[in-house]
Amino acid sequence: MSILAVTKGFGPDAIEAALAAGLMDIGENYLQEAQAKFASVAWPPHPIRRHFIGHLQRNKARRIAGVFDVVQSVDDLDAAAKLDEGARQSGKVLDVLLQVNVSSDDRAGIAPHAATDFARSLRAYEQLRVRGIMAVGPLDRGAAGAAFSAAAAAFAELRKETKADIFSLGMSGDLEAAVAAGSTMVRLGTALFGARPAKV
Repeated sequence: MSILAVTKGFGPDAIEAALAAGLMDIGENYLQEAQAKFASVAWPPHPIRRHFIGHLQRNKARRIAGVFDVVQSVDDLDAAAKLDEGARQSGKVLDVLLQVNVSSDDRAGIAPHAATDFARSLRAYEQLRVRGIMAVGPLDRGAAGAAFSAAAAAFAELRKETKADIFSLGMSGDLEAAVAAGSTMVRLGTALFGARPAKV
């Protein structure tokens, strides 16, 4: 089980605190915010993975590929093509997760049953490496069990055809249900750093 320290809304000191605690995965939702913070962090010499977990906009995908090591929110082929271009320009192979929508609402993500077919489509992009599934739980925590089971089934199917090994599921409010569903990575912000500062 890995912990992804979600530092959205916090300053660079939150990233440095996470690194000091031995965490090796840092998550951000917004490109511009991440760029500003990353530039002022004293990064350790050992490898750290910077994860993009926000909505993947096509017009920012190339730059996101240059800044991050993992993109967890891939659900659109056009955006994937831009990520591939950005990764090639940066001389890297970019790890990506497929975002599946298990919440039956207007959240982003592909249908869980479509994840494996979507992964097959990504084979056209040589700079992208599919590493797994990401899902966001429903607002109704009472529905988390069924939703997380659907995400787990998508991950199991994906593993039959790929080397997928990351199942990013669960946040501070639904952590226990995510662990019960087999999550290999939980995305924690307030559980680690407390309430986010109010926006001014």
